[in-house]
Amino acid sequence: MVRVLIADDSRLVRSMLRDLLSQDPDIEVIAEAADGRQAVLKTAQLRPDLVILDIRMPVMDGLEAVMEIMADCPTPILVLSASVDPGDSSAFNAIRYGALDVLTKPGGSGHAFASIAGQLVKKIKSLAKVKVIHHFRRRPSLAIRRSPVGIRRDILAIGASTGGPPAILRLLKEIPAASGARILIVQHIAEGFATGFAEWLDRETDLRVRLAVSGDRLEPGLALVAPNGRHLQVREERIFLSDAAPVNSCRPAVDVLFASLAHSPLAARTAAVLLTGMGRDGAEGMAVLRKSGAHTIAQAEAGCVIFGMPKAAIDLGAAMQVLPLGEIAPTLLTLLRQ
Repeated sequence: MVRVLIADDSRLVRSMLRDLLSQDPDIEVIAEAADGRQAVLKTAQLRPDLVILDIRMPVMDGLEAVMEIMADCPTPILVLSASVDPGDSSAFNAIRYGALDVLTKPGGSGHAFASIAGQLVKKIKSLAKVKVIHHFRRRPSLAIRRSPVGIRRDILAIGASTGGPPAILRLLKEIPAASGARILIVQHIAEGFATGFAEWLDRETDLRVRLAVSGDRLEPGLALVAPNGRHLQVREERIFLSDAAPVNSCRPAVDVLFASLAHSPLAARTAAVLLTGMGRDGAEGMAVLRKSGAHTIAQAEAGCVIFGMPKAAIDLGAAMQVLPLGEIAPTLLTLLRQ
């Protein structure tokens, strides 16, 4: 049984969520909170398996609540936000402070909530299993390391899912625009959040970051993010977006990006990174990339929110290096200088 705390200042929203979740025998709503302060207190008192949290609440907003919960009583948090405004980075800041994922809160009646029932229940059950830690505490890690050797890698291809936004932010913060890196990012993220994610990275890093558009050229100092619902591929150093069928139940899929690079003349100039995430998307594409001459890196288990995608790549022998998140950027900078 997954024990859930719902925190939202709307009584109607809380009621609709409770009714929706009560239909699943494996989920129990143990309490509700009408503001961020109540959410913090009830999380400490009741120790739920997961907190569903709105961002905009009275007394204490969702961001402050996430920070307090993750500092004092680390608990898996799913942000359910009505705001997908590209200029509003609050949902992504919540992930930076320790929330695991974001999902768009539907507007209107209970029928709108019913439309996300399957996705919401699936996320609740998977995220509730994640072992979270105090957000500012670093865990020690053991990594398999090989000294990077070879030609200059100026194309960085990054794939991630659950837990990816803060990991990608940390990685990009350490890569200056002057490095000349040409960066491609596939992040599994809830519908409507890709634009805000790209603009958040653009504000927070030295790089230019925006959503990819078909026909874009790969440019030094530019990071292109796959838009919601479209595969990101590279053809003759230009971006091609596709509405082809999902791969690994994902669109965009990391495997599609990696495979497109593997089958191009750019493979030998590519460094591919697979970060935290559920499932195995990216593993097979990384294996093909490695065989094609790319340098491949998987994030070490200790720093992953979910050690699914990197583990799948490691098990396939696709990763040349397995590194803690803090060591990936310095390694990439070395590859960029070669």
